[in-house]
Amino acid sequence: MTPEESAPGPEASLADEPEVRRALAEADRASVAAVVTEHPSSPLAWTELADLADSEGRAIEAYAYAAVAAELAREQLSASGWEQGSAVPWADEPNRAYLRALDTQRRAAAALGLDDRADRLAGELASADAEAPARIASEFTPTQLMPVVSAAALFAPTAPTVAPTADPIEEPVAQGATGED
Repeated sequence: MTPEESAPGPEASLADEPEVRRALAEADRASVAAVVTEHPSSPLAWTELADLADSEGRAIEAYAYAAVAAELAREQLSASGWEQGSAVPWADEPNRAYLRALDTQRRAAAALGLDDRADRLAGELASADAEAPARIASEFTPTQLMPVVSAAALFAPTAPTVAPTADPIEEPVAQGATGED
């Protein structure tokens, strides 16, 4: 390494959150916000909430939740000596909360028409881990995030069918071979 070259920043790692992972694994879609309430400083919990909002097409909420997740992750990473632009490897599972938050925020920014911001977030994601965008795309596909229809909704009684009040339309009569009725 020459004096003009700078050493790459240290690889950073977020704290593992086994209690949050467990709570999220046991949670259904409706209770993810409760996990965030129980663990408000957890980047992972906020990232899950952001992904949920994104999967439901709620771009404003997805953007906001992902922004909180990314900021909490940056604070944790900075406290351990990380500097913006340094590596945050996907291979270290706790880091995936930060990387996923950046990607969710990027997608939401694009959906909201914040193209410059979406580009900056894409750059931040690529500088953290160049392989992360492809990993996220392959492991967190939209079909994995689709809203789940409950069994109760499938079997709920439907509104009664109302009989039509107008006179029925008469069927056309076929004409005979001579063209007469």
